[in-house]
Amino acid sequence: MAVRRSYFDVPPSAARLTGSLRDIGYDFQTAVADLVDNSISAGGHRIGVELVFEPNNSYVLIWDDGRGMGPTELLEALRFGSRRDYRRNELGRFGLGLKTGSFSQCRRLTVVTRKAPKQQTFHVRTLDLDYIERDDSWSVLVDEQSEAIEHAKRILRDGPGTVVVWENLDRVLPDRYAESGWGRRRLSSLATKTGEHLAMVFHRFLAGTHGLDPVTISVNNLNADTSEPGVQLKLEAWDPFATAEDHTQAIPVEIFEVETDEGASDIRFSGYVLPPRDKFSSPERFERLSGPLKWNRQQGLYIYRANRLVQYGGWNGLRGIDEHTKLARAAVDFDTELDEAFQINVAKMSVVLPATLKNMLERPIHDLCVRADAAYRQSASSAGGRRPSSKSTSADGVALREVGVALKAVMLESTDLKGFRAALGKLKERHPDLARSLDL
Repeated sequence: MAVRRSYFDVPPSAARLTGSLRDIGYDFQTAVADLVDNSISAGGHRIGVELVFEPNNSYVLIWDDGRGMGPTELLEALRFGSRRDYRRNELGRFGLGLKTGSFSQCRRLTVVTRKAPKQQTFHVRTLDLDYIERDDSWSVLVDEQSEAIEHAKRILRDGPGTVVVWENLDRVLPDRYAESGWGRRRLSSLATKTGEHLAMVFHRFLAGTHGLDPVTISVNNLNADTSEPGVQLKLEAWDPFATAEDHTQAIPVEIFEVETDEGASDIRFSGYVLPPRDKFSSPERFERLSGPLKWNRQQGLYIYRANRLVQYGGWNGLRGIDEHTKLARAAVDFDTELDEAFQINVAKMSVVLPATLKNMLERPIHDLCVRADAAYRQSASSAGGRRPSSKSTSADGVALREVGVALKAVMLESTDLKGFRAALGKLKERHPDLARSLDL
């Protein structure tokens, strides 16, 4: 028989908690990306981001042509920790992203939504931190008005969808810059960076690969010299693995099984060696594929949760960044049922690899990096980009390095990898000069 317990209901202070949640770790680009997750989950096929500069009254809109929401659904969406269930591989996670992502950048969040296909019936609800702090209550304001909200309604005049409105952009444009030329340039720069980030994070959705319905995302080209929003620019998917390049090496996919409390789940590892500069189809493509962090820091693991990129670059402690392996990149795919195992955070910006998976990935990552090292050195040798060792002539040095590359390639195909490594260790010990010349 269950024992009935006595308790007190102690709701948190709205003013204190909303203030604390502003610092959960978003920057502008990642906050926008979290809202784009909601747009995709709502069935949006066209998604837009608009940054509008108005002296002392600038605002941001994130809109979609998805299903829209009724008043009850909208009110629930504005609850901190929404009471809803998420489908398998739905991009949402905690029921916090709309609020925490928005308030990391602004003090006033409004959602304008339309669900009826034929009637222009708009539901408008607002969370205003100034109002919440004054009354210390979880109040949602109804049918607020502003130029930004009217702009949102104009976007939805042709059919259903949702527009998220950010006003009072205290974290984006502090008061001292709210009407200055710096403020205009700031929004223009953010528009560019946001476009680059979304093109990378949602590249599979933009390209319609991996069985996904293609999505169009546009970011306005804000003119830095005027207050005009400019035109909407459709984003081109940024494929980190350059799969359209003829000389990209795709390593066969490997599947690893990780145990959870609910059972076993699969994780896919797909390795790629990108072409060196002289093998790319054009210098422009080589530069674009370098990525936001450029070649060295973009090497490593690209971790996808339900096809959405949550980490790009770095080896998660499995090895260090190395100039010679900068062409190595690998996709690691997991489903939402592994969220706890990967310790996905609220902002969906970082993950922690499970310890068992780290052990499984050591061999394929090593093999991938050997291949990438060989591609890098072959390119450097053919371009004459490396000085010969003082212990050999230029021709002999190149020839010996090519032998070393061949040995590494054979090692990848060896069934006795441990024995092969042991033999190389003895070679380095007994003939160190030769090992150096072979570049081992």
